Amino acid sequence: MLKTDTLRLYADIVRLGELILNLVLRRSSSLAPVHGYGPSSLTYRRDIDGLRALAIIPVVLYHAGIPGFRGGFVGVDVFFVISGFLMASLISNEIARGEFSLVRFYERRIRRIFPALFAVLVASFIAAWFLLMPAEFAYFARSLKAAALFTSNIQFEKESGYFDIGAQMKPLLHTWSLAVEEQFYILFPLLLMVVSRFARRHAALILAGLLLISFGASTWTLFQSQAEAFYLLQFRAWELLLGALLAFGVIPMPKRPEMRAGLAAAGVLLIAVAIFGFSDKTLFPGPAALLPCLGAALIIHARDEWGPASRLLRSRPMTFIGLISYSLYLWHWPIIVFSREMTGRELSLPQGGVIVAASLAAAVLSWRFIEQPFRGRVSLVKRMPLFAGAVTVVIVAIGLGDYVAHHGGVPDRLSSNVRKVYASTYDQSRFSLPPCFADSDTTGPTVADIRAGKLCLIGPDGSSKPSFVVWGDSHSGAMAPAIDAAATQVGITGLFAGHASCPPLPGVQLTARGDSERCGKFNGAVRDLIVSRHVPLVFLVGYWPKYVHDTEMPNEGPYFDPSVPPPLEDRSASIVQTLDSLLADLTRQGTRVVLVSDVPEMGRYMPEAVAKAMIQGTSTDVAPPLDYVEKRQALSHAILSRLAAKYGATIIDPLPSICGNGRCDAVRNGLPLYKDADHLAATFATTLSPLYVPALSELRGALTTTSPGIDARY
Repeated sequence: MLKTDTLRLYADIVRLGELILNLVLRRSSSLAPVHGYGPSSLTYRRDIDGLRALAIIPVVLYHAGIPGFRGGFVGVDVFFVISGFLMASLISNEIARGEFSLVRFYERRIRRIFPALFAVLVASFIAAWFLLMPAEFAYFARSLKAAALFTSNIQFEKESGYFDIGAQMKPLLHTWSLAVEEQFYILFPLLLMVVSRFARRHAALILAGLLLISFGASTWTLFQSQAEAFYLLQFRAWELLLGALLAFGVIPMPKRPEMRAGLAAAGVLLIAVAIFGFSDKTLFPGPAALLPCLGAALIIHARDEWGPASRLLRSRPMTFIGLISYSLYLWHWPIIVFSREMTGRELSLPQGGVIVAASLAAAVLSWRFIEQPFRGRVSLVKRMPLFAGAVTVVIVAIGLGDYVAHHGGVPDRLSSNVRKVYASTYDQSRFSLPPCFADSDTTGPTVADIRAGKLCLIGPDGSSKPSFVVWGDSHSGAMAPAIDAAATQVGITGLFAGHASCPPLPGVQLTARGDSERCGKFNGAVRDLIVSRHVPLVFLVGYWPKYVHDTEMPNEGPYFDPSVPPPLEDRSASIVQTLDSLLADLTRQGTRVVLVSDVPEMGRYMPEAVAKAMIQGTSTDVAPPLDYVEKRQALSHAILSRLAAKYGATIIDPLPSICGNGRCDAVRNGLPLYKDADHLAATFATTLSPLYVPALSELRGALTTTSPGIDARY
C-alpha cells in the first residue's frame, strides 16, 4: 500500500501535468512553425556548460565513493534534459529553414559521440583482457557489442539492476545512458520532420503529450520492475522531451533579471536536493527524477546572466569541466572498475580522490586529442572516411565481443594452475540445475510434478523406495552432493526438492528479492507431499543468515571488505513464526526433521578471488575471519537451536568442517571450497558426507516397513 506522502506526490504530479497541458493548449493555436528557442538559441551558452559540470561532478564523486554525494547518479538525468533542449533547438531551427538533413545530423552525432567512446572501448578491452576472469570477461564482451550498437541499456536491463554489486563491476555499465540518447535521436528527428509536415502548429502539444505518457509509464513501471524503468528508452524519454519542450517556448521566458536569477537559483537548489538527499535506496527514476530534471529545466529556461547561480555556472572552472564532461563521463567509470579489480576491494577515500584526479587528467587528454580533432567544420576527417571508420570500428567491436563471448571469456589467457582454480566456478552437481532444481525462470519440477512425487532421486538409484526428502533453496542444491554421497553409502534413497531463493518455509512473505507467490506454491506442494506420503525424514536446508537478517553479506561479489561489519539487524519474526509452525506440523505427523545450519558466507566469489591472488602472487587465504562468520551466524544458530530443542529436531552444522583455529578455509588441496560467495563447490561438498551418515543410518535402522510409495521421475 502506498504511503500518504507518495499519494500526495502523485497528486502534485497530476496537477503539474494539467498545468503543462493548459499552457500548451493556450499557446498551441499561435505557435509558429517548428522553431528554436529564439534567435540566439544556437549561440554558445556558458551556463549550459556550467550545468554540464553540475551534472558530471556528482556522478564522478558518487561513483568514486566520495562521502556526501549519495544521489550523484541524478547527474545523468540533468544530461538528458540538456541534450533534449540542444538537439530540439538545432533540429527544429534547421527544419524551419528547410535545411535539415538526416545525414548531416548523424554525421554531427558521430563526430560528437564516436571518437571518445571507441577510444574508451579499446582501452577497456585491453584492460579487461589482462584483469578480468573468464565469466567477467564474457559479460564484458557482451556489453562491448551492445555499447558499439548503442543497445547497452537493453543488455544491462536484462542482466541486473544498476545498484547491485554485479552491475557495479561492469566496466561499460555507464554506456547505458549513451544508448538511451542515441535511440532517442534515431526517432526524434523523424518525429519532428513528420510533425513539421503535418501538424506544425501542434508540435509542442504533441511533445507534451508524449512526455506525459512516458512519465506515467515510467512511474507505473517503477513499481513493477525498477530495472526496466531505469534503463529503457520509453521510460526515460520524458526527460529528453522536457528539454525539447523548452526549445519550443511553451512557457514564456521571464523578462525581469530578478526573476531569471530566482529561477536559476531554484534550479540549482532542486538539483542539490537530489544530489545530497537521494541515495541507492531511493525509488528511482519515476517521480523522484522530477527534482533534477525540473532543476535543469529551470536553469536552461531562465537564461540568467548575472545572478548567483549564473556566476557559479559561468565561472571558468565550471565551464571547462562542462567542456570535458563527455570525456570525463566516459573515462571515469572504467578507471574506477579496473582499479577495484586491481585492489580487490572498495576504494578508500584517498584512493577515490586519486581516481577523480586520474579521471580528470584522462578527460582533458581525451577532449583535446580525441574529441577536438573530429569536431567542427575545420576537422581534417571528412564525411565519407568518418562514416567508413565508424562502421569499421562497430564491426570490429562486434567481432571481438562475439569471439570472447563464444569462447567463454577466453580462459586460455590464464595459466593452467589458475584455470584449474577458476574452474570451480562451474563445479556444481545436477541438484543445482534443471530438471532437478527449480530455477527462478520457472524451469525444473512443476507443482504437479512435486505433488506426484516426480522429483530427482538422491542416493542410490532404484535400491529402495524414497524415504526422505531434501528440501530448501539454492543452498540445498549446493549441499545435496554431501547428502547424496552419504545416502549412497548407507544405501537409502530420497527425493530432492530445491528452488532458487525459496527457503523451505511454506507461506513465508519474502521481500522484493524473492517471489512469495511462486515460492509459496512450490513449498506448499513439497509440504503436502511430505504430509500425504508420511515421509519419515526431512532435511531443511537454507540460506538462514540471509533470511533472518533479510540481507546478504556486504559486497557479496568480486571483493570483500572485512572492515565493514556484517548485517546483524534482527528481521527474523516471520521466519521464526513460519518455521515454528512447519516443525509443529511435521513433528505432529511423525516426520523427523534435520535442520541444516548454513555454511559460512565468504563475502566474495572465491574462485575469482583465489585465481586473482595467484596471478598477483599474494596470499590465497582470502576467507573472512572466523569471528566475523560467527557474528553473522549467531542469530540463525540461536533460532535453529531453540526450535530444534522445542520439537526434538536434529541440527547439522557444517561450519566446524570449514573453519577452525580462528580461521576459515578458502582453499583445500589447491581448489576453492566454494563456487561463488556462499554456495559450496560440488567437489568439496561431497567431502562433507560424514555429517549426514548418522541421521541416514538411524533412518535405515528404523524402517521396519516398506517406505512410502513415492514415484521417482529422474
